[in-house]
Amino acid sequence: MKLDINEILADMLSAVKGSVKEDWAIIKKSANAFIQSKKDRLELLAIMRISGEISEEFFEKRLADEKEILTSELHSIAIVNKVAAQNAANAALKVLDDVVNAALKI
Repeated sequence: MKLDINEILADMLSAVKGSVKEDWAIIKKSANAFIQSKKDRLELLAIMRISGEISEEFFEKRLADEKEILTSELHSIAIVNKVAAQNAANAALKVLDDVVNAALKI
């Protein structure tokens, strides 16, 4: 399976948008920058998991780290409360997790 990281990142941003709803206009630019800054790292993580270079446990721990980082970044936008930031980060990283899990089932 060939990963299209740009499509995955777009889907992640869509998940964030769906999670924050009416606050999207306020956080759109920052959320895009936060996610784009992780592009290479997330792509490498997904490729390594799909190719079997890293275990599911290691992958899940790194995803948890990425969620914490993204949550912290989203907290920097004053309008987004803690729960909204956590939900948005969870939604975004679930997209990547789902893509990798789907690839592993092929």
